[in-house]
Amino acid sequence: MSEVIHNLTITGMTCGGCSGRVTRVLEATPGIISANISHEKNSGVITTTSQLSTEDIVAIVNDTGFNASA
Repeated sequence: MSEVIHNLTITGMTCGGCSGRVTRVLEATPGIISANISHEKNSGVITTTSQLSTEDIVAIVNDTGFNASA
């Protein structure tokens, strides 16, 4: 499968613990190769297999209690 890079805006994170939580949840999800989340920039760069859509990633982040958009 090919890799896909998703660039998201993620709001609501206030500290490194917040971005760490999002990173841990994403990286524990099958199909996610890596997640680079920054609370300072309110952003995330997530690399996935082609089986996950941007909408899937947004839903996972939103389920952690933060607001994500593409």
